[in-house]
Amino acid sequence: MTAEEKEYKSSQIIVRYAVVATFVILFACAVIVKASYISLVEGEAWRALGEKQVRDSVLIPAVRGKIYASNGELMAISEPQYRPYIDFWVKINEDTLKKYIKPLSIELNKLFPDKSPNYYEKHIMKGWNLRKKGDKSREYRLLTHNINYSQWKAIRQMPYFNKGKNRTGLYAKEFKKRTNPYETLALRTIGSIYGEARSDGKVGKNGLELFYDSLLQGTPGLGKRRPVDGRVTTLIEKQPVNGKDIVSTIDIQIQDITETALLRKLHELDAESGTAVVMEAATGEVKAITNMGRLANGSWGEVQNFAVNDQSEPGSTFKAVSMMVALEQGTIKPTDLVDLGDGKWTIPGTNDEIYDVHKQWITAEKTIRYSSNIGIAKLILQAYSKKPSQFVEGIYGIGFHRDMNLEIPGAGAPVIHHPKDKDHYWSNSTLPTMSYGYATVMPPIYTLAFFNALANDGKLMKPMFVREIRERERTIERKAPTVINEKICSDRTLKQIRMMLDSVVNAHDGTGRDVHSNKFSISGKTGTARLAENGHYVPGEHQASFCGYFPSDKPQYSMIVVIRKPKNGSAMGGRMCGTVFKAIAEEIYAHNRLNSNPPLPVNKAKKAPRPTKRDAIANAKRVPNVLGMGARDAVFSMESAGLQAVVMGKGTVASQSIPAGSRIVRGERVNLQLE
Repeated sequence: MTAEEKEYKSSQIIVRYAVVATFVILFACAVIVKASYISLVEGEAWRALGEKQVRDSVLIPAVRGKIYASNGELMAISEPQYRPYIDFWVKINEDTLKKYIKPLSIELNKLFPDKSPNYYEKHIMKGWNLRKKGDKSREYRLLTHNINYSQWKAIRQMPYFNKGKNRTGLYAKEFKKRTNPYETLALRTIGSIYGEARSDGKVGKNGLELFYDSLLQGTPGLGKRRPVDGRVTTLIEKQPVNGKDIVSTIDIQIQDITETALLRKLHELDAESGTAVVMEAATGEVKAITNMGRLANGSWGEVQNFAVNDQSEPGSTFKAVSMMVALEQGTIKPTDLVDLGDGKWTIPGTNDEIYDVHKQWITAEKTIRYSSNIGIAKLILQAYSKKPSQFVEGIYGIGFHRDMNLEIPGAGAPVIHHPKDKDHYWSNSTLPTMSYGYATVMPPIYTLAFFNALANDGKLMKPMFVREIRERERTIERKAPTVINEKICSDRTLKQIRMMLDSVVNAHDGTGRDVHSNKFSISGKTGTARLAENGHYVPGEHQASFCGYFPSDKPQYSMIVVIRKPKNGSAMGGRMCGTVFKAIAEEIYAHNRLNSNPPLPVNKAKKAPRPTKRDAIANAKRVPNVLGMGARDAVFSMESAGLQAVVMGKGTVASQSIPAGSRIVRGERVNLQLE
């Protein structure tokens, strides 16, 4: 190839590159111009369309899981609620409406008597007249309040409305309302929910509802809003996954017994608040938990979970802890003597005086029986004045001083100071006052956990509130009891301390003699403590307590009862709280709850427990009629009535194995055939 040919070919290549580069540059400029036009000129329209598409996508809420008692009875459920509307823009015949308006209004008044028939007639005709005037709204409220399924069903069967939604415009929006079929029973422990999810996604407000919120919530589905038959309808694209169910450890019968007995005593004493917790000794399962505080109207209700979050000084129930530690470490023997003097003693190196009703010499064992402040303080001070760390570490060795991470959000934990704790001043009075339940704070359930360990052959169990997690009636997780400490003390020490606690109740001179039962043996410890606010004791304000277990020989249950600020009478652990403990224990025994003892007949002469609203409802209920309902509503109706519903087939309920109107036998199985 000649030089001229090479030069020509090179120039041709340069031309081609120039053409390609020019095309690329022009294309890029066109893209930039178009993008600028879309952004500046058409941007608002496109953004509006995008927002519309986003709004068209809606979340379909999942049904929140149920919370059951240990025997399968419902304690929390999302109940379907309905808000009825009339769409006057369907093909409504005015003559037909006017023909049926009076009988329809009469039936509405029968179902909802808070309004007169005349009101309903005028209200419905007002909606019709608005439509005639050109009002475009298709959501005219029939009622100002939400209704349940049976009421919604009754409305659809009324004159005129029974002609169907396409001829009358009647329809309803469905909502979910969280209800507690057993009202106040364990309400603060079961918990409550917010009306809607918060910014953090939480729906549960407190209690188990909050702790297991993510499991109970389920996963929402997805739908698209589309116009169908003149109304905007949500078409489901992705089905929601309903929340899982929780089976709690609460025993409804024991819970009702416990609440009734505590409320009766609070009323008698005109007390500010009270707590009672019943625990199964072998497992740590909480069978009953009642927290009653004074309401604004003067009555009592579940306003705070005192059992798990009340941080107060336990008082004399803590003497059992002090004595057990000293017995285990060999610094005290039950037969050791201590001089109470004249019933008044000044703590060495301080101006703090301790008083006692007993005088002169008593044994170490009797410091527990008599609940002697001077006795236990002198014994502990004599044994540990030069080595207080050994005493506190002995308490730590039990294992109940740490946060046990209970299933109740907001639960407190014991605060037991150590002599080497630089953040807390250890004074000359700390050790002796700690020995009888001051200078330390703990929620009542931690005190109960210690006494439960004494009842459980020395095995410390974590208090347990949930037994199972279920999905579609199938157990997917079974909670196992949690052992915190296999052995809090030796068998020898355990025998000694249990003998002391037995004498508190069953000896004629024990402080808990009011707790003595002729039916079975009870063991425990009385307690009384001053109440403090902002670090200072409030004159005249006390709390009384009794903590123990029963039957003493083979304990099956442990229990604590705490009553705060009684106005009638002086705060006394045995006479006030101990009598509540005894009443609850004997009721449990009478209902054949203790397998190792024969059932005893209920004493007919005894004052019957107060009747409750839930008792009246349970006695009056009959098997509901669920024919024609969908599976979800039918199951809800049956389970709310205390029956176990089993669904077969698809569609709506065509038959039910137990006829509507039959007397309910709680827990009975009812088969629902859907077609």
